[in-house]
Amino acid sequence: MTAPRTPHPPVTVSVFTQRLTATPRGARLARHLAQSQLHVWGIPHGNDVSDAVAAIVAELATNAVTHARVPGRDFELRLSLVAGSVRVEVSDTCAERRPPEPTAVRPPHPLDEYGRGLVLVQAFADRWEVLEREPPGKTVRAEVDVPKWLALWRR
Repeated sequence: MTAPRTPHPPVTVSVFTQRLTATPRGARLARHLAQSQLHVWGIPHGNDVSDAVAAIVAELATNAVTHARVPGRDFELRLSLVAGSVRVEVSDTCAERRPPEPTAVRPPHPLDEYGRGLVLVQAFADRWEVLEREPPGKTVRAEVDVPKWLALWRR
């Protein structure tokens, strides 16, 4: 007789966190730091996971700098290597402007200057969501599945 399997919460293997200035330079640095950290974790530059995470970080960091900037306050990048995926979290301190939920994201009109960032996040991420944050603000969390992730953990 075998016992029924019970679902387990994801196991976090490694975490990287960095606060960055809410400037275009900080957004660019976030993308570079994410790619470097993935390389440290055994996910090399130029593969599908690295490219997807870099695109997601670039879009979320740019959104934090462009639409949620609070003068004198930073935004935070957090990467987690969890069971089966890389989790990207970008947090800011602007509580007034909240992005739409994943089900409410619509493609922009072709001539619109803005509105493509979350469409790209939705395309590259396997899952994503918007969370409230304490102190005031929000976190946008996205996950990209990592094939053969167990080999990374065993390194």
